[in-house]
Amino acid sequence: MSGNVVIAGAGISGLSAAYDLAKAGEPYALIEKQSRPGGVIQTTVRDGCVIEGGPDSFISQKPEALALIKELGLEQEVIGSNDATRVTYILRRGKLVRMPEGFRMIVPTRVWPTLRSPLLGLGTKAKMGFEWFRKPATYPDRSVAEFVIDHFGRETLDYLAEPLLAGVYGGDPSQMSVNSVLGPFVEMEKKHGSLAKAVMKSRPAAAGGGSLFRTLKGGLGVLTAKLEEKVDVRRGTVEAIERTAAGFRVRIDGSWMDAASLILACPAWAAAAIAASLDARLGELLAMIPYTSSATVAMCYDSAKFDGIRAGHGFLVPHVERKRLAACTFVNSKFDHRGPPNRILVRCFFGGAGDDAVLEELDDALVAMAQAELRTILGLKVEPLFASVARCPRSMAQYTVGHSARWSEIQERLTAIPGLFLAGNGYTGIGIPDCIRMGRAAAAAALKDAAIASSS
Repeated sequence: MSGNVVIAGAGISGLSAAYDLAKAGEPYALIEKQSRPGGVIQTTVRDGCVIEGGPDSFISQKPEALALIKELGLEQEVIGSNDATRVTYILRRGKLVRMPEGFRMIVPTRVWPTLRSPLLGLGTKAKMGFEWFRKPATYPDRSVAEFVIDHFGRETLDYLAEPLLAGVYGGDPSQMSVNSVLGPFVEMEKKHGSLAKAVMKSRPAAAGGGSLFRTLKGGLGVLTAKLEEKVDVRRGTVEAIERTAAGFRVRIDGSWMDAASLILACPAWAAAAIAASLDARLGELLAMIPYTSSATVAMCYDSAKFDGIRAGHGFLVPHVERKRLAACTFVNSKFDHRGPPNRILVRCFFGGAGDDAVLEELDDALVAMAQAELRTILGLKVEPLFASVARCPRSMAQYTVGHSARWSEIQERLTAIPGLFLAGNGYTGIGIPDCIRMGRAAAAAALKDAAIASSS
């Protein structure tokens, strides 16, 4: 067997790479060990409700997802979040408190909403005021926790930064790299000193342009399904690789395949096991990128019988307040086309740093856990019409302190192995646009190598 390019992993990165190779007429073999392609993107439809088991949207400021969607003819399916009605709550002392208006992540940009909010104490508000007078400064990479506490205090970390970042990374701020996770804020610190001053100066330029979060009417699974139509996916497991004069030999379920290029579009921990035979240090570096796991419980209710608080687009549970539930989204408030008008669909999030064990819970136990917490927080007693559970084991890459230096060394090691490429959420961005960007960049590099080889 032979294929000019072997791609290990048919998540969104691998599918994007295969799509570009197929368009270019380059032979490839896209290998996926799971029963379905798409990776963490897993959309189901039940009783007219669109249920996302993994991510529910992508950031529109990064163009790669929208560009691919347009190429695939899905542009008419794109919808934005209902930003005009967006209200997010944060649990504080067991009560839901509305997040103050005007915050950009951890940075306040409006004085009166911040001063009036009961979410933060007077000491924190005073520290936010004095932050305006900070001078520009440059620091070595440090943790998100250190960075946030330095600028805005511990309370801001506990009740804003940690719960907001938990929904994206599922990580521990005391371990996460501020350079890799909050890079734009680090640049503001270098240039302006005060984050508040920098954000307020940049507000006019950042305004407009539609919704920040976008998705597809039928769910993100529409995107991966369309890509799957355009490519061939082979079920199997990449077990080992060897270098050859012409490139690589790749063992897939006991059979060997020759390849000029190899794209590891799988999690870094899986790439580590494959790449270690070529470069032990490369394998070590990839294995240093930790991952956390998550589980979601979606529950559908009859809106006429829903007897709990209807909390805007949803709420976050800070770690200092958390039992097991990390967040809850009111899905059809956040996005249209998510269910019939007489239904309320909520999605509960579990897992993340320190709670990977949640994946070991049975479905019924997870549903009961979600119901118990919503009963306490929302006063919701009515039973759901149905519930759906999804698991994403070892799926959320953690950019810990020193990540950028590790990535630089990984890139250096890759230069010594021509034809080997990486793609996925473990390296330069965890969102869907980032994964698409890396997958397509790997395909472009493989095509460039193929063109050079054919002309020599």
